[in-house]
Parts: sequence; structure tokens; C-alpha cells
Amino acid sequence: MNEDDKKELIAEFKKGDGAKRLDLWDYALAQQVLWENIIAELQKIAHEQGVDKDLDKRIEEEMKNLE
Repeated sequence: MNEDDKKELIAEFKKGDGAKRLDLWDYALAQQVLWENIIAELQKIAHEQGVDKDLDKRIEEEMKNLE
């Protein structure tokens, strides 16, 4: 969903009636669940491949450089 889509959804929610608002709310919740599942799967893959450890090392190095 891009920024224009987000603005349109919010505008529709503001002017919608009860049923329309519930439909939009359900849609937003479904999208949240979808993205949470995608993020969880990406985290699992990153962990299995050791990418998360590499990322932790990079973050530590950057934090040391900021000090």
C-alpha cells in the first residue's frame, strides 16, 4: 500500500457509515496480520541463515563508531 492508498483508505473511513468502517477496519487488521506473518517468516529465515548475527555485529560496530 503506497501513501496515496493510505490517504484514500483513511478518507473513506472518515466519511463511511458503520458497516463501511467495519469493512475498512477488518481490511486493515487483515493487512496487519499478513505483514506480521511475513516479518516473522523473514526473521526465521534470517536466523536460520545466520544473517541476524551478522546484522547484530554491524549494529554493534555502528554503535561503537557513534560513541
